[in-house]
Amino acid sequence: MTQQQANNPLHGKTLEAILNELVAYYGWPELGTRIRINCFNDNPSIKSSLKFLRKTEWARKKVEDLYISTSFVK
Repeated sequence: MTQQQANNPLHGKTLEAILNELVAYYGWPELGTRIRINCFNDNPSIKSSLKFLRKTEWARKKVEDLYISTSFVK
């Protein structure tokens, strides 16, 4: 493992796993309030959210930052 990956709190986590944990913890309404993007507020689903987040770097960064700040990272 490289030093860069040793310090990466998201190493080994897929975007889908991160999103599933956030939805389970917050629920769609609260997640949509914390990160104001339409895929969380208008007919949300894991599939549509993943499609958007994979194409939109700023939105993915917000999701990853919320995941880290929520203390899921061990």
